[in-house]
Order: sequence, then C-alpha cells, then structure tokens
Amino acid sequence: MKLPEPDRTHSPALQSWVESANVPGCDFPVQNLPFGTFRPKGAKGAPRPGVAIGDRILELSAISPQKDLNELAAQGRSTWKALRKALSRALTDPKQARHLARRLLPMKKAELFVPVAIGDYTDFYTSSFHATNIGRLFRPDNPLLPNFQWIPIGYHGRASSVVVSGTPVVRPHGQTMAAGGGAPAFGPSRRLDYEAELGFVIGPGNALGRPIPIARAIDHVFGVVLLNDWSARDLQAWEYQPLGPFLAKSFATTVSPWIVTMEALAPFQAPAFARPEADPRPLPYLSDADDEARGHFEIQVEMYLGSAKMRAQKLAPHRLSAASYASCYWTPAQIVAHHASNGCNLRPGDLLGSGTISGPEEGSQGALIERTRGGKQPVPLPGGEARTFLEDGDEVIERGSCARDGFARIGFGEASGVVRPALG
Repeated sequence: MKLPEPDRTHSPALQSWVESANVPGCDFPVQNLPFGTFRPKGAKGAPRPGVAIGDRILELSAISPQKDLNELAAQGRSTWKALRKALSRALTDPKQARHLARRLLPMKKAELFVPVAIGDYTDFYTSSFHATNIGRLFRPDNPLLPNFQWIPIGYHGRASSVVVSGTPVVRPHGQTMAAGGGAPAFGPSRRLDYEAELGFVIGPGNALGRPIPIARAIDHVFGVVLLNDWSARDLQAWEYQPLGPFLAKSFATTVSPWIVTMEALAPFQAPAFARPEADPRPLPYLSDADDEARGHFEIQVEMYLGSAKMRAQKLAPHRLSAASYASCYWTPAQIVAHHASNGCNLRPGDLLGSGTISGPEEGSQGALIERTRGGKQPVPLPGGEARTFLEDGDEVIERGSCARDGFARIGFGEASGVVRPALG
C-alpha cells in the first residue's frame, strides 16, 4: 500500500504571509490546508469551497477551478497533491499576498457548512476498548463478542441528519422499556450521550461489484473530519436487537467543517494496533504489510462539556476525555477495504465513521455511558454540577489535533452542538 509521504509542504520552517497562521498552537498553519465549504454571513447564493489558513478562509477558486469538494474528492491523489503544493507556494510567497489577500475572508464573518454532499454514511465500531467497556455493561461474562477480532463491525447510518458544527441538537423522542416493565413508553430520551469519533471522507469511488483491495484502499480516502455520533442510550437499549441502531442514532451526527487531507496527515502515521498474541491475524483481504507498519494515525481526540450554568458563570468547558485514534483495533484502510469487499460501491463524499475512540486509561473513554459506568458514577463538573448523561443546555465540543517532533502541529477545529429540549 502506498501511503502519502511527508514533503516540503510539511516543513516546520514554512511561514505564511497570513500572519494568524504562524501563531503557535494555531489549528490551521500553512502545513495543514484543510478544505471546507462556506459563504459570507448574510450573503445569498451557493456556498463555495475554501481553504482554512490561520483565522482566514481562502476561496479555492483563487487557485483551482473546482466547483465543489465532491468534485475535488473524486479526482484522486495526484490532483490533491498538486493542489496542496500550489496552495503551499501561494500562501508562503509574499509576492502573492496582494493578489490573494482580497480573496481571504475572516472565519468569524463566514457561514460554514457540511463540507461535502454526503450520499451515504456508515458508522464503524473499531475501538476494542470502547467495545469491551460497553460489553461489560450488557454482557459482564462475555464483553467482547468474538466477531470483533475478525471483522470491522459497522452499521448504515442516516446521511440526512449529518449536521455541521454549531447546529443545535434537539433531544429525540422514542420508545424505551423500563427494567422489569411490561410495555414500552414513548417520550424524550433521558440518557442522551455523545460519541467521540473521526469521519473519513471518501474520494474516488469504486464500481458496483468491484471490491477495493486493501493495498489501494487509502487512495480512496480524501480526508478526515471530527464526528460526534449523538446517541440516545435508552432508545438504543430497547431497539438495537436484532438489527442494530436505528432511531437512537439517526436524529443527529455532528461533523467539523474542515476536511484535513490525508496528505496533511502524512507526518502523523503510526503502526496498526498491536494485537494481543492470542488474537487472530486479519484475513488476507484485510492484511497489508505497509498498513500494519504505518497505516494508523496519531490523532488526539478530546471531548469537552460546558453546561448552561457554567456558561453563565463564565467557566471554561470541562474536558471529559482524551484518546488517540491510533489505539483503535482497525485502520482506515481496513474499514474501506471491508466496506467494499462485497462489491458495495462507495462514492465521492461518502462518510465512514471510525466508531467511538476510547483508550485503555481512565479518562480516555469517548462516551459518557463508558465514563459513568452506565450512569452509576456521575462525572463532576466545575461549579458543583455532575453528569451521568447530557442535560438540556449542555454544549458538547469535540476537538482534534496532531503533534510530532520535527513537524508543525495541526488541528481539526471543532465539532460542537448544544442540546435543546425535546419538541412537543
């Protein structure tokens, strides 16, 4: 498998003439160059593709004729690499400043959108730590089902309810069954949760009936967004057998507005998860030496919560978890190869969720149901509050970043949403 390699566009010595891109800790230095879709606030007309640089957005048409990001995603790695080099040159060459400065828009003056038109959304279940934590709550004697070690588990989600960061999330209604109850009740969820995930945006697709070999799977991934798979745990517990998640997950999925490309992530590759000796080796269609050596990514994913009371007291959001995506059992190439292994046709802009990212340490659990042991151990918040599950007015903020010695830190921005009361 041919993974992207670091090149001069990743040099930590590069500085942009956009001064905000050079501030230490900036999510969007010139070494990042993620793509998004925007329009000026208050403007009419279709959103347009852009590139984040510091606290500004460069309209992509200043460099490239791409009409939208689905079109760009479909064109493949050679186009992406050439465009990255052109953007890097333009944004580091002071001679380009006068020409391009008028094509820059401050982010605070922009309206941001889901960056691609998502035709299909599939969510996976790739963290063995998350799967084991959840399994212990429902199956104490058999927490990790045997198929997890053989197959990347996933389910087909709902693309229509994928929303961009900042979109409020209305508490969903659904059926729940009380312990020992004789009949279910219908009403608002009382066990609303989040899930800290990444979303992989598909680039070039595959023809119906034609699998994607794992050796070429990463060439079908355009980039990565943050993804919060909101979950109603009480609805989920009642409905998920025998066919899996349905209304408990389909009411909202929040993504960040910026697609961090696989080229930008080249310096942050990592070995695949080190499987215990007793675990089986992946089947041949899921096995590749290069993928095993460096097919994962060191992406730090953090979840924060700020309650309405905390905001009133001007308290900063409280960090609930932090974990590395590299701790997940299955790599991006493996989930792409498995998804297409039956001949399923992936298309540009399709979204594949990583599943909840949890690590082995306390404080790395990527969902409240794990962190609170099913609601039995409340998490304290600043200001004297505590949470077992989310309450109305809570704002959940997901953040992500990559850092490694010898390279510039890059970030993913945020995927956030405030919980609104149930309607009706």
